[in-house]
Amino acid sequence: MNKNGPPPPYEMPPPSYAQCVGGVAPASPFTPAETYAPGPTIVTTIVPLGSGSTHTICPHCYTEIDTQTKTEPGMIAYVTGFLIAILGCWAGCCLIPCCIDECMDIHHTCPNCKAYLGRHRR
Repeated sequence: MNKNGPPPPYEMPPPSYAQCVGGVAPASPFTPAETYAPGPTIVTTIVPLGSGSTHTICPHCYTEIDTQTKTEPGMIAYVTGFLIAILGCWAGCCLIPCCIDECMDIHHTCPNCKAYLGRHRR
């Protein structure tokens, strides 16, 4: 009991964010661990695709493979051919960059499931 008079009135807790602003409290940018479905976790790493066949695991069929490669003229071949044509060598010489391996882009595919895995640009 208080000697000075009646007991102090019951103090209310401070209002929440939603009550002050009149909306919903801001959501966390992180999802709580309870919402994830239990199950196996698959971890993949990105293997850089080079100018040759690359040893990797196919992200489509999950088989350990060496990629199949196919070359096609890239942007460097077309730009170089255009510059050669502008310089006056238009009678077939402008097509030479399309035959040089260093001007080619390399496309990688899976030999097992034939999925396209990516391109190595020059």
